[in-house]
Amino acid sequence: MVAKVLFCTSLGALAWTQVTYPFVAAALARMRGRPVRKRDDEPRVTLIVAAHDEESVIERRLENLLELDYPPEKLQIVVASDASADRTDELVEAAAGRDSRVRLLRCPRGGKVAAQNRAVASSEDEILAFTDANAQWRSDALRRLVRNFADPDVAYVCGGHFYEAADGTNREGTYWRFEAWLRRSESALGSITGGIGPIYAVRRSDYVEVDPRFGHDLALPYLMVQRGRRAVFEPEAVAWEKPSRNIGDEYRRKVRMFEHCWLIVLRGRMLRGLGPTYLLEIVSHRHLRYASGLLHLVLLGASIALVGDGLVYQAALGAQLLVLLAAAVGVGVARYYVLVTWATVVSLVRYLRFGVPAVWAKAEGTR
Repeated sequence: MVAKVLFCTSLGALAWTQVTYPFVAAALARMRGRPVRKRDDEPRVTLIVAAHDEESVIERRLENLLELDYPPEKLQIVVASDASADRTDELVEAAAGRDSRVRLLRCPRGGKVAAQNRAVASSEDEILAFTDANAQWRSDALRRLVRNFADPDVAYVCGGHFYEAADGTNREGTYWRFEAWLRRSESALGSITGGIGPIYAVRRSDYVEVDPRFGHDLALPYLMVQRGRRAVFEPEAVAWEKPSRNIGDEYRRKVRMFEHCWLIVLRGRMLRGLGPTYLLEIVSHRHLRYASGLLHLVLLGASIALVGDGLVYQAALGAQLLVLLAAAVGVGVARYYVLVTWATVVSLVRYLRFGVPAVWAKAEGTR
């Protein structure tokens, strides 16, 4: 009896988070969507680039930002250098000498969020935009991003994002196309459950200093909602970056990322003070998604225990073994799904054993 309960619960939870919930969210968004009242305003913006040893990409990043279609007198670009030990600071200072919109802020080593907090404290503009040192923005991205702040309910906006063509075995681009579709639905419902690190903006009056180990991508959207504000998605504000060079690098990046996610899920009080719709979003898209590795292990164990009890359990076990076999022989999507799902388990173990550092490591091949 216990095995059957575990089988049904784990299978139902996986089916809900991976398949059913995205379609339910899309249907609800169509029936009861909340459009954002956009207007082509041009508020003053401080655009913050957190950087640690980014000499290989920082010049290209600054060139791209200086070419944005936005009034020069209303844009300040701050590179918050997190104790860079290479030529990052030198290159930023050279760029600042050529263009007064660029400013270098040297920070003691404290991690990405600590550097971002220092940059925010050193600026005074109405809108704070954030990007990564290895990303690129389309020329109209900032204009598209900030027009959402014409709606007084909006506190946070993230843009669309894609990966350049991968040279290796990474399938991260496929995942992000699905995520963009789901974010559109959640944004239309009221607020998204997670942001996008290469391109997002926050109204200064709504900015929150979070635990440096948390990161903005997962923490800021739900914190905005807990304060009665909206966190929305603007697909026309487009950024892109190189993916990890292969699935092995992406797996290691996911393990590091999920360690921070588990910290927020277990200690971030994500479910406090949420309305029913956003609570459904958070549990379905975040909690159950991060628990997918554990759910798969439970489902596999229950299927093995029940294999002699009927065709349903035999078929379920056969399907799981088929996916694992496809991953083992290198079928792209299957291998990506299995490794990323397994990363949720490994990251939980690592978090429980070692905790989570505030500093971050660059993903191999993304520069």
